[in-house]
Amino acid sequence: MSSLQTEEIRDGAALAALGPEWCDLWQRSPAATPFQAPAWLLSWWRHFAPGSLFTVLVRQAGRLVGMAPFYIEEGPFGRRILPLGMSLSDYLDVLLDPDFKIEAGRAIVAHVMGRGDLWDRWDLEELPPDASALGLLAPAACDAGWSPHSACPVLTLLPAGIEASVPARRLRKLRMARNRMARRGAFEIVQARPEEVRAFMEELFRLHAARWESRGEGGVLAEERVRAFHREAAEGLTRAGLVRLYGLRLDGRMRGIYYGFHHAGRAFAYLGGFDPEFAFESPGTLLIHHAILEAYREGAREFHFLRGQEAYKYEWGAVDRWNQRCVIRQPAHAESHA
Repeated sequence: MSSLQTEEIRDGAALAALGPEWCDLWQRSPAATPFQAPAWLLSWWRHFAPGSLFTVLVRQAGRLVGMAPFYIEEGPFGRRILPLGMSLSDYLDVLLDPDFKIEAGRAIVAHVMGRGDLWDRWDLEELPPDASALGLLAPAACDAGWSPHSACPVLTLLPAGIEASVPARRLRKLRMARNRMARRGAFEIVQARPEEVRAFMEELFRLHAARWESRGEGGVLAEERVRAFHREAAEGLTRAGLVRLYGLRLDGRMRGIYYGFHHAGRAFAYLGGFDPEFAFESPGTLLIHHAILEAYREGAREFHFLRGQEAYKYEWGAVDRWNQRCVIRQPAHAESHA
């Protein structure tokens, strides 16, 4: 086996040019989620770019076998290495080819440590329990601190079906919601076709805003560049076959939207919105039920509700899984922090 070579990507155009081989590595990485896909992270970088790009690549005989999509931010905590996708991504990670997982991981660490003149802290955030980055070892000369980061409730989809996976009380509430909605009129749940994704996303923005404005708040989609990011990311992820967009339609109008993903036997419930005038009928409940049924149909083993400990997630039978966070400080910086 030839030795591994590392290189840096410091330019957005060069990062975008990696698209095909990045996608190939993503598909080979068992722990990868849609939040590591090029369509998601390239869109994030184009719309936010909050620092200097610092992406590390690892190649074996020219083939990409490792990728750590980072950037460097300068702020009150000094110069921090952070992962692309911060804030809007529920799971963050590096990509490692399973045939070179240990070697490529070590190569990433060695390269980052060799560029110690660029950074003071290296923050690995929102690492799910199976993240490849959990295997990266901080050099003994550095101070590494691990801590829980975010709770991400997950529903295990049992082979016996939804009745075996979801508590009976939730299913009774589901039937009640269906009956209430039916009394408002004939309704249907439809899936967005590729050419309809943009229109469905605009409906999501409208309904999400209406729901939060009814509470006197703006919601996570209030900022235009966040909406622009999601428009672009959703279309790119749709081309990759990852997006699941469902709409509940009543009287010719959308009353609720579910926006999620499906990849490698896992469904991910990312965001939703519904007309606050229909809160009593619980369109969100009907859409989540539909999404779970579709996840079953596609062979999913898990339904991820993602970050946050909202009560409704546990009503579906989800159980917390905790993302981890690791902060690595260089020796001089570690001493000043102590």
